[in-house]
Amino acid sequence: MSSDALFRKELEVIEKAAGALSEGESLSPQDRAAFEELLGSYQKLFKTSKRLIRLSDRNERDLAAMAEKQRLAADVIGQKNLELEALSVKLSKYLSPQVYDSIFSGRQEVRLASQRKKLTVFFSDIVGFTEATDKMESEDLTQLINHYLTEMSAVTLKYGATIDKYIGDAIMIFFGDPETQGVKEDALACVKMAVAMQKRMEELAADWRAQGIEHPLQCRIGINTGYCTVGNFGSNDRMDYTILGGAVNLAARMEAKAEPDSILITYETYAHVRDELECQEADSVQVKGIAYPVSTYKVVGLKSEDTPYSPPVLHAEGSHIQITAQVENMSTEEREEGAQLLLKMARILQSEGT
Repeated sequence: MSSDALFRKELEVIEKAAGALSEGESLSPQDRAAFEELLGSYQKLFKTSKRLIRLSDRNERDLAAMAEKQRLAADVIGQKNLELEALSVKLSKYLSPQVYDSIFSGRQEVRLASQRKKLTVFFSDIVGFTEATDKMESEDLTQLINHYLTEMSAVTLKYGATIDKYIGDAIMIFFGDPETQGVKEDALACVKMAVAMQKRMEELAADWRAQGIEHPLQCRIGINTGYCTVGNFGSNDRMDYTILGGAVNLAARMEAKAEPDSILITYETYAHVRDELECQEADSVQVKGIAYPVSTYKVVGLKSEDTPYSPPVLHAEGSHIQITAQVENMSTEEREEGAQLLLKMARILQSEGT
């Protein structure tokens, strides 16, 4: 609506007042002067009102244009946020959840920096993996190893572990950074996780045998607790959040010395977990870079308040022999019978050999 149409009545008043003034010959000079002053003031007020209306209309158009620009900007920002969220989800696959959360929450800066902390370090790998690769097609092997890593990762995340990296069939994990429950609790969580992983491996072995895999995967685990240097290493363009130090190397040596389907830990880790886990003292090992022999312990399992722990499955395998016993489900008589059968087999093998 135009300003003239909006002020139609006001225009009529001004016209009538101007006409009355021109025809008002009988008005006294004083009345005429007062009337002219009143009419002039009204005309000025009218012009000011029209100017304010035009200014208001222009401001309204400007505000509408700004609102449209803001709406378009909000749409663009919303789209960018969705893209950023999708990208962050993809990036999270390359980082341990704890590291990812500490970076994106701002608790940790992405820069080359490190610190010394006491951590519990875990290494595992698959026994005879090279032999398995020679016997399997690459597609089957890829599916098998990805299934194995997926299942093991699910266990590690349940216990709050920081997955450092996958090295082929090997897994490197640590407890105590960027989140920690204390050295003792971190060590306990790590060893309990290892026990849970071996238990899951037993379950997977049955599934793999059912799928036609003659020799299911077996993993060995080594664990050590000690001071490590943890942080971002690399360059400003490419860095890796990892741990370094002698304690890391010792954990890797424990894994190399462990038997198939077993967990081998150092004394310091044992000292933190012995109240809740059943362990057997193993042979001391000589490690390069350490002048003295390192005491080791084999983890048997979680302690039970009512009954002593028994390994759930006894499994031994050779070139032409395979022995599996569900020890946990066997009665005392069945265990004695099994022991007699093994002794009988041993006598037969010895007699055949002579």
